[in-house]
Amino acid sequence: MKIIRTTDSDFSAALEEIRRRGEADTSRVEAAVREIIDDVKARGDRAVLDYTARFDGVAMKRSAMRVSRREMNGALKGIPRGDVRLLELAAERIERFHARQRGNSWFVTEEDGTVLGQRVTPIARAGLYVPGGKAAYPSTVLMNAVPARVAGVGSLVMTTPAAGSDINPYVLAAAAVAGVDEVYRIGGAQAVAAMAFGTETIAAVDKIVGPGNIYVATAKRLVFGAVDIDMVAGPSEILVINDGTGDPRWIAADLLGQAEHDELASSILVTTSERTARRVAAAVKRGLAKLRRKDIAASSIERYGVVIVAASLEEAAEISNRIAPEHLELFVDDPWALLGRIRNAGAVFLGRTTPEAAGDYLAGPNHTLPTGGTARFSSPLGVDDFVKRSSVLSFSQAALERLGPSIERFAALEGLDAHGRSVTVRLEKP
Repeated sequence: MKIIRTTDSDFSAALEEIRRRGEADTSRVEAAVREIIDDVKARGDRAVLDYTARFDGVAMKRSAMRVSRREMNGALKGIPRGDVRLLELAAERIERFHARQRGNSWFVTEEDGTVLGQRVTPIARAGLYVPGGKAAYPSTVLMNAVPARVAGVGSLVMTTPAAGSDINPYVLAAAAVAGVDEVYRIGGAQAVAAMAFGTETIAAVDKIVGPGNIYVATAKRLVFGAVDIDMVAGPSEILVINDGTGDPRWIAADLLGQAEHDELASSILVTTSERTARRVAAAVKRGLAKLRRKDIAASSIERYGVVIVAASLEEAAEISNRIAPEHLELFVDDPWALLGRIRNAGAVFLGRTTPEAAGDYLAGPNHTLPTGGTARFSSPLGVDDFVKRSSVLSFSQAALERLGPSIERFAALEGLDAHGRSVTVRLEKP
C-alpha cells in the first residue's frame, strides 16, 4: 500500500483521485440502458427473455421466469440446518434493529378545533435487486427484504440473475426466510425495467432497492420518477482511523475485507503513527497472498489502497469527513470520544473488536450504505425507505374564520385569485 502524509504537496490530489474513482464516462452505458428500458416497455416479457439470453447466456421460457414457492422451500431444506439457523439469526437481529426505526402516524388538535397530523403508510410493492456475478449474496436479500417487511410492505418482489437455470440456493433460502413473495430469475437492466414498468409476468413495483453493476445502477437512475429508488450505489469503501495502538494485522484484515469486493473498492487507513503505517502496509502485502480473490484485492489495493499519516486524531477525523466513507472504523483507544467529531459516514464501527464484517452480516444495522461521498447527505437503507408520509389537515369553521383572511392575502400576493376565492366563498354569509 502507498504511504502518504498530510504534509505531502500532492496529498489533496491523491485523496481526490480515490474519492472520484467511481466516476466515469457512462454515456455509452446510458445509451445502451435506455434502449433496453424502452424495449422492455414496448415488448415486455419477450424483451426481458431476449436480453437474458444475450447477456447472461440463459435461454428460458416465459413460464420459467418465476421461481416457484416449492423451489424456494426446496432450497431452504437443501442447505445444512446449521446454515438455515444462521440465516434466521441474521434475519432476527436485522428485524430487531429495524423495528426501532418504525415511525408512527400522529395528530394534534389546536384550541379552535383544527386537526393537523401526519399519516405513515407502507408502499404497496417493493422490488429487491440481488446481484449475482462474482459472488452470491444472501446477506443482501436479508438486508433489503427484512426492513421492507418491518415497514409493512404489501408484496416483496425479488429479481436475481441465474447461473444456467439455477439461482444460488443460499439466495433462495434467504428469500424464504425473509418472506419474499415473488422471485424471478432475471438480472441486469432488463430486470430493473421490468420491475419499474411491468410486463405480462411481473407487475410493476413502487420502489426498487439493492446494489448492482454499472448497468443496473444506470437503469435505476433512469427509471427514477416512474418508481422510487434507494440510491445509486458506487464501489465499496472502508476508512480506518488509528491512533497507533492495536494489532496491525487486524487493521490489514479489515482493509483486505473491502479490497476483495471488486477492483474499484477503496481501503484507507488514517493513522497518527509512522510505525503503524509501515506495519499495516506490510501486513496487507502478506495477507494478499492468502486470499482466494487475491487478484481482485491486489488490483484494488494497488489502485485505491492508501495509508495516510496524520498529525492528530482531530486531523484524521477531518480527513474522514472529507471522504465521507461508506464504512468507518474507529480503531482507537477511546472511540466514543472520537465519535463526536465524525459528521459523515454510512456506518461507524467503534473499537478494535468491532470489525466491519460484523455489520455486513448480522449485527443488525443495514449494510446497504451510501458510497462515493454521498454519506454527506444520505443514510443507510432502513424502514423509512419503504414508507411514505401524508400530511393530514382538518379546519373547523372557527379556524377558517381566524386564518382565512391571511390565506386570502397570501393568495393575492401570488396573483392566484381562485386560491383566495376558495376561502372567500366559505366565509361569506348566506
